[in-house]
Amino acid sequence: MNRQIYKDIPPQESKEKWFKSHLLGKEVELRELYELPQDQLDLVMAETAEFRSDIGNRDRNLGKFCTAGYFLELSRIIDKRRASE
Repeated sequence: MNRQIYKDIPPQESKEKWFKSHLLGKEVELRELYELPQDQLDLVMAETAEFRSDIGNRDRNLGKFCTAGYFLELSRIIDKRRASE
């Protein structure tokens, strides 16, 4: 991994973890959230929030449910940081 591109990413978030976004039409890795333009970050937040809001998704696919939670929370953190800058 090129640490210059992802210099602000904590080591625990450097492991490959991805979410298949239907709104973006691609798979997004957790570390890529830092580099997404705001409009794409908004779409990831909306899509993951929708997935997490259906508790039935937890029973159907616990892994994706948890991953969506990681993506949602990290996206919110990045969004807040950007808003405060």
